Amino acid sequence: MHTVTKRELNQNTAAVLDSVTATDDLVVTERGTPRWRVSTVRDHDTTLARLEREGRYVPPAVTPAPWPDHPGGPSYTVEQVDDLLDEMRGDH
Repeated sequence: MHTVTKRELNQNTAAVLDSVTATDDLVVTERGTPRWRVSTVRDHDTTLARLEREGRYVPPAVTPAPWPDHPGGPSYTVEQVDDLLDEMRGDH
């Protein structure tokens, strides 16, 4: 994000506005404090596109992470599973 002072914007308006691009907004400061944001007009700007440009949304990855070949966690025998199910049912 590009930053200019209010005075610089006043004295070099055309040059400063030319520095605003579709992907880079301009912040105008007054006495060192950011006061205004200048950006290009986007006619077909969707809500997600605006949030992504503002850095408040990250789209999902194009290729998702692969499933693990051998998921971790404990392994149970058939007898252990039967005992757990009996305990859950109250048949013990």
